[in-house]
Amino acid sequence: MRGGRTIGAGLTAVAVAVTAAVLAIGAGPADAAVGGSGPYPADYETSAGLPDHTVYRPQNLPAERLPVLVWGNGGCASNGTAQVNFLREIASHGFLAIANGAPNGSGSTTARMLTQSIDWAFAENARAGSRFYGRIDTSAVAVAGFSCGGLEAYAVSDDPRVTTTLIFSSGLLNDADDYQLRRLTKPIAYVIGGPSDIAYPNAIDDWGKLPSGLPAFMGNLDVGHGGTYDQANGGEFGRVAVLYLRWRLKGDTAAGTAFVGAGCGLCGGPWQVRQRNLSLGGTPPTTPPVSPPPTGGTAACTAAYTVQDQWNGGFVASVAVTAGGAALDGWRVTLALPAGASVTSVWSAVGSGTSGTVTMANAAYNGQLAPGRSTTFGFQGTGTGGGATATCAAA
Repeated sequence: MRGGRTIGAGLTAVAVAVTAAVLAIGAGPADAAVGGSGPYPADYETSAGLPDHTVYRPQNLPAERLPVLVWGNGGCASNGTAQVNFLREIASHGFLAIANGAPNGSGSTTARMLTQSIDWAFAENARAGSRFYGRIDTSAVAVAGFSCGGLEAYAVSDDPRVTTTLIFSSGLLNDADDYQLRRLTKPIAYVIGGPSDIAYPNAIDDWGKLPSGLPAFMGNLDVGHGGTYDQANGGEFGRVAVLYLRWRLKGDTAAGTAFVGAGCGLCGGPWQVRQRNLSLGGTPPTTPPVSPPPTGGTAACTAAYTVQDQWNGGFVASVAVTAGGAALDGWRVTLALPAGASVTSVWSAVGSGTSGTVTMANAAYNGQLAPGRSTTFGFQGTGTGGGATATCAAA
């Protein structure tokens, strides 16, 4: 049971106040490390194809494809640079981060803007001539937000393309919204500002209502509702966000040790940790680098199957489809699943069948591939994902 609408109203009021303070002091403090601490110095830009958003990316795109983070700001403010240090830090570690709102914009946002960010990233990955053509990992998408932006993240967390959800200093305001918790199927993480965070009781209430078996992490750092976003590189919230995204979206199990087990990297320190159904299991996904088209071979396409995450009773897998020496107008992957495994949801492909031998055909936006180019799709299932095999053919 929640503390009532008074807490909810207070959360909204504080979110607006925090956002106003950020706007008053500017996009970020003078001591911020320009470009972030990661190996790929990053900054932000805008795109005519995605109005009212701010796109954070490495200035020079790395060889590996970029997982995607879409972000809702505190106060649902339409200012895409409200958490600039935090988001630039994430991008500097090889991610594409897209915030609601134009740089220093005004007004308010909606959850639909997060969906628009995902749509744009997927379209750019498939659009010949885009700097992101074939360079976005469409099987690795996180939706996240701070305070009111966290409520926006909840609202779209059931999008089948979303791999994981991150809730920062936020929680559902009313019990009537608990259906959003019941429909969660992908791993979730909460980063909260401790008992002094006005969102704390709402977040704790949400934690107690998560579906049984859902992989979940909660970290509380006693910094209050404002978090550490404005500190250099996003402070501790930035560091923890990068670790979580490296684990969930890049398969970095070393980063995952910060969250898993009684001896986790965040356990026993200033962070107060809660864990549910967490495991490092599965094989880290291998993200194929962008490379020149192959010069030989006759295979129309290849399919590389990877278990991204495995927990007791379920798993998430991705499949990288790569065109051979000729362009593809469509593709079809045949998966032989291990005994007892069953597909429950699919993203970036059209599935047929749920167990045994299943087929996955391209979606409308990712069927055309130039020679040597790749796309990915993913799915969640019950049982054990290890041992499946995948073959690809032109459609």
